Amino acid sequence: MSTRNIYLKTMPPADAVTKAKAVLNRERLIKKEIIPVSEASGRVTAAPVYARYSAPSFHAAAMDGIAVWAKKTYFAREGYPVRLEPETDFFPVNTGEPIPPGMDTVIKIEETIGTSSGAIFIESPHFPWAHVRRVGQDIVASELLLTCNHLLSPYDIGALLAAGVWEIEVWERVKLVFIPTGSEVLDFALRPSPGLGQIVESNSQIFCALARSWGALPNNVSPVPDNPEMLREAVQQALTSDAQVVVVGAGSSAGETDYTARVFAELGEVLVRGLAISPGKPTLLGVAAGKLLVGAPGYPGSAVACFEEVLAPLVAWLGRSISVERERLNVKLTRNIPSPLGTEEMVRLAVGRIAGEALAVPLGRGSGMITNLAKAQALLRVTAASEGVDQGDTMEAELLVPRSVLDQVLLHVGSHDILLDLLANELMSLNQPVRLVSSNVGSLAGLAAIRDCSAMFAGSHLLDPGTEDFNFPALAKYLPGIDVYVINLAIRHQGLIVPKGNPKRLQQIEDLAREEVTFINRQRGAGTRILLDYHLQKAGIDPSNIRGYQHEEFTHMAVAVNVLSGAVDTGLGISSAARALDLDFVPLARERYDIVIPRIFLNDPRIQSLLSLLQQSELKSKIESFGGYETTLTGREMAPGMGLDG
Repeated sequence: MSTRNIYLKTMPPADAVTKAKAVLNRERLIKKEIIPVSEASGRVTAAPVYARYSAPSFHAAAMDGIAVWAKKTYFAREGYPVRLEPETDFFPVNTGEPIPPGMDTVIKIEETIGTSSGAIFIESPHFPWAHVRRVGQDIVASELLLTCNHLLSPYDIGALLAAGVWEIEVWERVKLVFIPTGSEVLDFALRPSPGLGQIVESNSQIFCALARSWGALPNNVSPVPDNPEMLREAVQQALTSDAQVVVVGAGSSAGETDYTARVFAELGEVLVRGLAISPGKPTLLGVAAGKLLVGAPGYPGSAVACFEEVLAPLVAWLGRSISVERERLNVKLTRNIPSPLGTEEMVRLAVGRIAGEALAVPLGRGSGMITNLAKAQALLRVTAASEGVDQGDTMEAELLVPRSVLDQVLLHVGSHDILLDLLANELMSLNQPVRLVSSNVGSLAGLAAIRDCSAMFAGSHLLDPGTEDFNFPALAKYLPGIDVYVINLAIRHQGLIVPKGNPKRLQQIEDLAREEVTFINRQRGAGTRILLDYHLQKAGIDPSNIRGYQHEEFTHMAVAVNVLSGAVDTGLGISSAARALDLDFVPLARERYDIVIPRIFLNDPRIQSLLSLLQQSELKSKIESFGGYETTLTGREMAPGMGLDG
C-alpha cells in the first residue's frame, strides 16, 4: 500500500511564497531580451531607458494662428490696435508646425482682425512663448524616460517612440507548464464523452488563462495517468524545457494514488507541504534543477486558490512585475458563514446593491464546485482566528468584478427553477443588461431573505393544504406587515423523475413506500418538499418508510442527476428537469411558481426590466418550449385565493 501524504504542518500562503523566494535564483531563471518597442506593452523593463531625441525637437505651434515676435504686441490695447504686416511681422502657422525664426509666440486666429490688404490688427498684448510647445517641453534628449523594472503601458510605448527609442531591453516572460494527472481525467482537446468515474480535464485551461492575465507564457500537456514513473518522466521532461515553473495538477493530496510529493522529493526538494487556507490546503511547493515546482490540488476551487494565492505572487516576483491588488468593498452578509478555527477560509460571494447597500450571498463552499468560481462577484476571507461570520455582519470583501457590475446584479433568493436560467439569459440580452444571480435555498428561505431585505425578489411555490392556495398564506405568516407584489412566472408540473422506461413502474405517490425503491428528497423549506409531505400525509404514508427521505438535494436538476446516474430510483421534481436529461416523468401535481417582490423595489430599473420581460409573448413561447409549464397566468399579478385558475 502506498504511503499517504499527511499534512501535519501547514503554513500561510505568504510564508510559503517567502520560503520559495529564498531558494530560487531569480537572476539565473529569468533572462533579459531586446524586443521592438512597438511590441513591448505589458512587458517589464530590464534596464533604465534614456531619450535619444527631444520632443518636440523644435519650437512648435500649439494651435492654429499667427506666429509673431511678442515684443511687437506690447503696446496693443482695445481701441488702440497694433498693425502687423504679413511675412514681416507675422507668419500663419497651424498646430504642430515649426515657429519661423525670430518669432516667439502664437496668437490664436480668433484674436486677430484681418484686412483686405493682408495685414492684421491685434488689440491686446501677447507674451513670449504663449501657445508654443518649446524644444524639449515634453522630453529632453538624454534624460531618463523609464527606470528598470517598470511595467510598460500603452502610453509608455508612445513616449518611447517619440523619444527615438526603437528597441528596448526587457525581462523575458515567465514560462510555465501545466501537467494534469489522474487516470480518470480525459483530455479536453479530444472533446471526449466522459463515462462513469471519468471527468473532463479543465484546470489546465483555468491555469493558462490566469497565467496569461499575469503576463506569463503558459503551456499544458496531455493528462498523465496515476503512475509514479510516468509522472516522474513528465516532470523531468518539463524541467528540461525552457519553462521556469512546472505545475502538476492533482496528485498533491493525501490519497494513495497522489504521487506528486514523492516525485518532487526524488527530483529535488519539497519546500511546502500544505497551506493553512481552505480551499487550497493540499498545495505543494518544491524546487528542482533551480526551477519552481508546484503541486496544485485537483478540485477547481482548491486549484484556483493555489494559483491565485501562491503562484501569482511568485510569477510576479520572478518577472519583476507587481501583483495586482483587488479593489475592496464593505458588504453585508445575508447568511451565517460558520468556519473552523485555525484555517483561513476563502468564501466566494454573489454581491448586488440593494437600496445603496452591497449585500452578499455566500455561494457553496465545496472546492469541487467550479460554477461558483464563475458566479461570484467578490471574495471574503474568514481569518484563522475566527469561527465564522454572522448574518447581518458587515465585512470587507475583495471584488472580483468591476464595481459598476454590482449595480447590474439582480439578487434572487428562493426556490430553484430552470426558468431562472432562461430569465438570466434574457435579462443579459437587454440593451441595458441585468445580471441575475440566484441562490437556490428553497421557498421559505427566499421569504426569509425578503423579510431580512437581503434579496430583491424570491421565487416561491408554497402550497397551503388548508386552502389549496399558493404562497399568500405563507406570505401572511412569514412576512407580516411587508407589502409585496406577487407576479406569476408559470404553472409547472411536479412529479416523479424516473429513469428512461420507468423500470420500477412507479405511477403514484404510494409507490415511494415500496421497499425496493430508493428516493432523493429536497431540502427542508423547499416548496417541493412541502408538496411531497402534503401528498404523503394525504396518502397516509410515514416518511420513515421511504428509503432516502432523509437524503437532500437543493435543486431539481440535482435530483434529476441522481436519477440519471443510478444513485436513486426517483425523486420529486419538475417535468422540465426530467426532460433536460432525457429522463421519464410521472406527473402528480400542478403548482404555481410566483415571483415575490417587495413593493419598495418596484421602481428599481432591474425589477422594471424583469417585469417588462414577463409581459413578452416571446418569453411565454420559450417557457412552453421547455415542456411541463403552462403560461396562462405568466406575467399576471396574483392575489389571495386565485389558486391555479386565476
